[in-house]
Amino acid sequence: MIGALERVGRALENVALITLLLSLIGLACAQILLRNAFSIGLPWIDELLRLILLWLAMIGAVAASRDHKQIAIDILSRFMPAQRLRWVELATSTFTAIVTGVLCFHSARFVQQSYEFEDLLLGDWPAWVFQIILPVAFGLMAYRYALRALGCLLRGVAR
Repeated sequence: MIGALERVGRALENVALITLLLSLIGLACAQILLRNAFSIGLPWIDELLRLILLWLAMIGAVAASRDHKQIAIDILSRFMPAQRLRWVELATSTFTAIVTGVLCFHSARFVQQSYEFEDLLLGDWPAWVFQIILPVAFGLMAYRYALRALGCLLRGVAR
């Protein structure tokens, strides 16, 4: 059951990444073509491209945390024995879970304030609809790193 849910989640992340990337490329090319060929442009495309880039970056970060492919400085693994690397992974996963949890909390406050002040984007759309990716993505990353830290702790205790 958990494996099936993980496969569905992975597929949804991949589809979202592909869709957002193709949309970003398509809209940017359309805007360039409209500006250069016809001396016109759609005023809302630039703002939409920024929002798509935000979503692409956040979903990409969630996918990177899924596969343990985030940016990391991996100097310790070359010099430390494998037994001690588990504790380093525990420390880094715990720290990352805490930081992304704090970011989730504060981005949720940001989205809540945007909702309360009735901020608008793309003309008449509520801004919180587009900003909701921030707490969701940081929450997913915090969850994944907390699970990874728990797994490191359990493996360390078992040995």
